[in-house]
Amino acid sequence: MTAVFATQIELDGRGIAWIGGTKVKVTEVVLDKIACGWSPEEIHFQHPHLSLAQIHGALTYYYENQSQLDAQIRHGLEESAKLSSQVSDADLRRKLSNLKQPL
Repeated sequence: MTAVFATQIELDGRGIAWIGGTKVKVTEVVLDKIACGWSPEEIHFQHPHLSLAQIHGALTYYYENQSQLDAQIRHGLEESAKLSSQVSDADLRRKLSNLKQPL
């Protein structure tokens, strides 16, 4: 007897893992868990288009490939910071930074 599971993880041409049949990256689910501290049930509540099986599948894939996915997350954060610094207004950044400083 062969078992067939509906929850699949698909890799794109760049090696990015996606929840099969969705437009959701595995790392997005992982970041919800890590950054927000959400349980799979809370992730499902926040993203009702994902089934609990898909969420658990994404988390399983993450734990089986943690070092690779952590590297992808770090790379994404670095790229985001780089692009943000290139695009944003330096004068505005300075003013916002000054607001953060204690008086």
